[in-house]
Amino acid sequence: MLHTTQTLRVPPARRGIALYMTVVTVVVLAGMSVAVVTVGLAGQQQSRMTIARARALAAAEAAIGDAFVQIAASLPANIGTAAAPRSFADDDYYGTVVQNLDKTFTVTGVGRSGAARRALEVIVDPGRGGVFGNAIFAGNSSKDPAFALKFGGAGAQGDVVDGDVYSGGGVTFTKDAKIKGVPRATKTVTTTPTSIVATVPGPPPPPETGVVQPIPDIAGMNYAVNNDVNVAAAFASSTWASNAAGGSAWQLPKSNPAHIFRMNPSDRAANCSATTKNDYFLEDPHETVRADTNSDGTDPYRITVGNTADGGPSGNKKVYYIDGNLWIHNTKTMSFRLETAEASGLQVTFVVRGNIYMADNLWSKDSVKDGVAFIAMKDPAVADSGNVYFGDPSFGTLRHMAAFMYAENNFYDNNLNAAGSAAVELRGNMTAGNKVAINRDWGAQHSKLTVKYDKRVASGALTLPGLPGSSGVTAVPSIRVWREVGVPHP
Repeated sequence: MLHTTQTLRVPPARRGIALYMTVVTVVVLAGMSVAVVTVGLAGQQQSRMTIARARALAAAEAAIGDAFVQIAASLPANIGTAAAPRSFADDDYYGTVVQNLDKTFTVTGVGRSGAARRALEVIVDPGRGGVFGNAIFAGNSSKDPAFALKFGGAGAQGDVVDGDVYSGGGVTFTKDAKIKGVPRATKTVTTTPTSIVATVPGPPPPPETGVVQPIPDIAGMNYAVNNDVNVAAAFASSTWASNAAGGSAWQLPKSNPAHIFRMNPSDRAANCSATTKNDYFLEDPHETVRADTNSDGTDPYRITVGNTADGGPSGNKKVYYIDGNLWIHNTKTMSFRLETAEASGLQVTFVVRGNIYMADNLWSKDSVKDGVAFIAMKDPAVADSGNVYFGDPSFGTLRHMAAFMYAENNFYDNNLNAAGSAAVELRGNMTAGNKVAINRDWGAQHSKLTVKYDKRVASGALTLPGLPGSSGVTAVPSIRVWREVGVPHP
């Protein structure tokens, strides 16, 4: 049998279809590969952007935190600009801090991470800091419904308060009296159209009513135990001696930190006899008496604390506790100045279980490092106690005080209507648990009061020993509003 071999031939049409299907499969597979790669890249890009946005938000939060810390320290807040941002990890931030009419701050912080930008806006309340957060504070602990802080004076004799004011009753400004701050009161605040002076661009801040601020718990401080120098106890070993400071008095050697006082001087017997307890006069018998006849602090009677030449303990950075009365009053000088040779400056607190009488000028040597606080405590056995009397009882020559002053009871004027006290300036603050009751009008005349608030204690820039921190000595800022906003144009 004859066999023949035949070749199987695929019709041309079928060969074209196979080629077409192959090409289509390759194209589809290639497209799927591109799609997979594209989806993968898009996912990575989206993941990177999500991370960048989260980092940008963290940087914006850092901007807010930076501003918050600066506001708490009472510093001019600066958190950078778009052209000169602040670094944060591998990213950066910038923003603006604007003080509002009510003394709050609007902070806008922008965080940047790569191409991502996010912005936050917050309202920061800097806090009020209790008694030491005000130029004048009157807690009205007696709940007198008629009590009001009163400011007045016409023309150049108009009172000026540079700082906030608080009253547990009312506040009244009349004539040309002015405040460069916010008047706050539990009851009403009465002002004239020019009473409140704006300290930032725009209209002045409005007064605040219905406000209640705490007073310090002086009894809880237990100063009779919690002190560094018990002055009355130290004077148990004092000696009676005459001195150029005036008459004879009980005195201590320079090696004792309490040597900066003289007790019951004979040349001021009239003052001592008018009080119930022993009277301690803040004057250093180991220093040269200087008159400072111009009452301008150029040549004051020095009171030196700190390391003593006789090798005694340092009297600086101490709480001096006096069970008696304290006087800043001398017939041979117009002015005193507390000072120390220590480089860190002078920081002392005088706590008096009795009354404090501020009759002569008290100046500060270093307005940045130095500070002195006076606290008058009530003595339950003495009705007239826990008060600060402001003014010279004999000559009315008080003009300038540099101090932080707190009376657990009241703050009174003492002969401020004399011609020599036609104008009195206080740098620090004037505060009372009950009333600041100063009547400086006599006839058609008015003794001008100027209070220039010293914010160093409230801001934490100055630390004075033994202050009643439970009352809110240091201002505590808070955030009222926190929200994310659109990124502002640089």
